[in-house]
Amino acid sequence: MESEQLEVLDFLQRHLPFTALPEESLQELAKTIDVRYFKADSQILKFGEAAHNWFIVRSGAVEVFRRDGTLYNRLTEGGHFGEAGLLQQRRQVRFSVTALEDTLLYVLPGEAFLDAFENHEAFADLVEVDDHSRLRTVVSKSEQANELMSASVESLLVREAVTGTPEMTLHEAARRMTDEGVSSLLITEDEVPVGMITDRDLRTRALARGLALETPVRDIMTQSLVNVRHDQLAFEAMHLMMRNNVHHLPVLKHQQPIGVLAQSDIIRYESRNSLFVVGRIFHQQTVDDLAALGEEVQASFVRMVREDFSAKIIGSAMAAIGRSFKQRLLELGEAELGRPPVPYCFLALGSMARQEQLIVTDQDNAMILDNRFDADQHDAYFEALAKFVTDGLARCGYPYCTGDIMATNPKWRQPLHVWQGYFKTWIESPTAASLLDSNIFFDLDGVYGRTDFAETLRVLIAKTAKGNSRFLASMARNALQRTPPIGFFKEFVVEPDGRHTRAINLKRRGTAPLTDLIRVHALAIGSRNRNSFDRVNDIIKAGFLPSGRGQDLHDALEFISMARARNQANELTAGQQADNSIEPDMLSDFERKSLRDAFMILANAQKFLRFRYQPGRVN
Repeated sequence: MESEQLEVLDFLQRHLPFTALPEESLQELAKTIDVRYFKADSQILKFGEAAHNWFIVRSGAVEVFRRDGTLYNRLTEGGHFGEAGLLQQRRQVRFSVTALEDTLLYVLPGEAFLDAFENHEAFADLVEVDDHSRLRTVVSKSEQANELMSASVESLLVREAVTGTPEMTLHEAARRMTDEGVSSLLITEDEVPVGMITDRDLRTRALARGLALETPVRDIMTQSLVNVRHDQLAFEAMHLMMRNNVHHLPVLKHQQPIGVLAQSDIIRYESRNSLFVVGRIFHQQTVDDLAALGEEVQASFVRMVREDFSAKIIGSAMAAIGRSFKQRLLELGEAELGRPPVPYCFLALGSMARQEQLIVTDQDNAMILDNRFDADQHDAYFEALAKFVTDGLARCGYPYCTGDIMATNPKWRQPLHVWQGYFKTWIESPTAASLLDSNIFFDLDGVYGRTDFAETLRVLIAKTAKGNSRFLASMARNALQRTPPIGFFKEFVVEPDGRHTRAINLKRRGTAPLTDLIRVHALAIGSRNRNSFDRVNDIIKAGFLPSGRGQDLHDALEFISMARARNQANELTAGQQADNSIEPDMLSDFERKSLRDAFMILANAQKFLRFRYQPGRVN
């Protein structure tokens, strides 16, 4: 070896993760390494560019940044970076890197790094893991990259709310808005919001009508306010604005106003096209118009995956789009059929209710009717409305449920007292067969009409399920019906699935059994959350699982869900029909290892479930 290579070899032998490599492999690596110099403040890697190399800091220091510009890490002599991009299928830089001071780097070609990574497990483990598990490391990097996308409403506020009183004159209101540089004025009485005026209100409701400047703002203010909580997501706030056709939302914390969120505030942070699909849905006037939005929905999904949204954000966005289709179809249905004879609530079930939808999903829905419902007088209307909606959903890309769990089935179109009877029977007198058929109804959400009917059922479920050992044991048995695709030697068990010859169905063998077991734990503690990630948080807070197991469930669900989403996005991009199957042989070694880790977490969680829930045991 030449003297320069010997110097490189000596350096590598003194630093992790190279100490895990055999001498021969280390010598071969040293021969491939190039040396590059970067001045202080110069950029080394830029987010999104092609990833070609792996880097080791020889001297100096570098800073690693998340995509939102916040500092992720600072590395000095012996530190390494660049593996996140090389280990992903799309080979793109995941973190920007800048030289903090004059820095000398050893640069290893990507193929040489991957060869060492795939052939030397100890080296790979040291690259992937600091003091966390491989999967936790992978998921946390994804979460950090998504902090901006999951911004809370409160984090978007730039100032406290500017307020006025109902007796304030138009002139005084305009003067205050001008002085404060705001586009809205929150009107309060005793610190309670009672109305709002905006620039638009002053133009259209005051100036255009020729009102005197001394007119009190009470005469033009909007009184029926749509509020948003401080801890809600920016996406949720945008959905509220679009659904209610407003551009400003008072932000409440503990029922007290802390600011006003303008549409421009959200657009500045989250101008993602998926947000605007919802708005377009409510502007369509026919089923044909709604069906024509299918390509936009797919494009939005692919964008969210490509831009590294988390599984929770993608699931929430796709569920919001699905809910909006249902809501608009129900509006169109009522316009065609006339006003409903009695109040009703249209239910979303399963993944939509949990806000965990991806692009491949069928429709699961039902109706709760007012207790004044008389089948002879009223059912013809609701049958026609249910058919209008389910047929419309099918045209919009949501296939009919093969199990006939739809509002067109008379069994799932019943008055509230009948639904209460269903759940009492399922919970108090459970059978394996009844719960297998009804399992999906324990994830329900009211999307239109009298949504308080749905809340009544959720309260009933939470109260009667908690502590019912027989019911929980039956639910646990059903949750064990689907097992992860891991064999005796921890290798993948693959099977033919559709067009895939050696495949794993990531929904049937991954996310579905995970959500099933999480639901059992959530019912056991009386959680009223529907989203699986929120349920896991409740389970962790309740101290219901051994230390670290709850976080493991979260990480496994995130990774498998994103593996599903990325696979579906890749298939759509390639012009193929998206599905839930993936061939492990098509994944990188890194992705296969992480997927195996996630399935092992599921397998262990199922073992605990089998032990935890037994008839007669106090849970």
